[in-house]
Amino acid sequence: MSVNSRWYVVHTYSGYENKVKTNIEKVVENRGMQDQILEVKIPTETVTEIVGEKRREVERKLFPGYVLVKVAVLLDDDDRPAMSDEAWFVIRNTRGVTGFVGPDSKALPLSEEEVIKLGVEKRSVEVNYAVGDTVNIIDEIFDGFTGTVEEIDVENNLVRVSVSALFGKETKVELELDQVEPIEE
Repeated sequence: MSVNSRWYVVHTYSGYENKVKTNIEKVVENRGMQDQILEVKIPTETVTEIVGEKRREVERKLFPGYVLVKVAVLLDDDDRPAMSDEAWFVIRNTRGVTGFVGPDSKALPLSEEEVIKLGVEKRSVEVNYAVGDTVNIIDEIFDGFTGTVEEIDVENNLVRVSVSALFGKETKVELELDQVEPIEE
């Protein structure tokens, strides 16, 4: 068995998300379980509200009633992740928690794709090209085409490339940072 970690979704009473997060973190600290329960997050977004002529930034929960918990898991012989009974018990019996999200309320971890789509963990992409560089596109649609980098937006994981496509017509394409690679000279 090897040790790994996975994100789980915990359902809470509405409005108890912050309290649940705080309580889980306190129990982890008090019981010395930092090696089992690694991180607790409440996905939020910052929204600008305009009321009358006043603007203010407000942080809103993306998924009210849910908290994400990163737990160390053991992979069994079939590569199925399973958290320890102690970690399950601590999370499940935290005040305000109604259960785990999964079939029959069994703890089911999020897949890597779900973690990325939810923005729980940011993938860091090393950009080894710059504006003006010629790059190869390694995306399904434009795979094999080359283009010139026009703009790089690391914060949003995007690169804008000008591609000389069909009939020599320039086409601007927006791709993710890891969908292009510099041409080796």
